[in-house]
Amino acid sequence: MLAHYLELNHKKKEVETELEELKKVFNNYFDMSVGKNAKGEMVLRDYKIQRQIRDTVKFKQEQTVQRLEELNLLELIQKKPDEGKIKSAIQLGLLHEEDLEGCKTVNSSKAIYVKYLPTR
Repeated sequence: MLAHYLELNHKKKEVETELEELKKVFNNYFDMSVGKNAKGEMVLRDYKIQRQIRDTVKFKQEQTVQRLEELNLLELIQKKPDEGKIKSAIQLGLLHEEDLEGCKTVNSSKAIYVKYLPTR
């Protein structure tokens, strides 16, 4: 069982490496055809490939705490900015997006999906 486990684990690493290389090729294709950080889709015979973009927004801790203190919204501060409460305060109109200008960072992640589309 241990030998089999090691063999499978080695194969898994090889497969993951190959998948990462293919994802790079697919992402490069989409970067060139539809633009960086843009979603895209293509159908080729029985296969459909699509790229989705997910953005993650985080508040910069020091700047956000300082700004919330300046705005006297101390209930929105824990040891770090409470993103759920900040979003709620924005929705309720107690806080405006522009009040937190320069406090956010946006990270994008790319996801590749490949589906088999059987011939009809």
